[in-house]
Amino acid sequence: MENIWAYQEAAAYQPGTDLTGFKVEATDGSIGKVDKHSEEVSASYIVVDTGPWIFGKSVLLPAGVLTRIDPVEKTIHVACSKEQIKNSPEFDKEKHLGDPTYHEQIGGYYGGPHM
Repeated sequence: MENIWAYQEAAAYQPGTDLTGFKVEATDGSIGKVDKHSEEVSASYIVVDTGPWIFGKSVLLPAGVLTRIDPVEKTIHVACSKEQIKNSPEFDKEKHLGDPTYHEQIGGYYGGPHM
């Protein structure tokens, strides 16, 4: 697999696009909305606020799991099931900015190479 922390070409991400507020669709249904995102080279991700679905849990999804971005519908499709996302490592708003161990943990969970 390519870098899990990079937007895949097939996702059609346009640099500079603000994804905040986009709905996020897993392979088996809606999981929430984008709370924040990054387009930093080799460290791109979205943070999804799952709302009441997982009792307000936020999850960090590496950009590499995004399969399609629909700017008209403001929807992002990801290559993960709701169960995979529900069981993902807890989002840590302190560690997600530059902690390589945390990125390795998340990247490993989603099956991609690490930074």
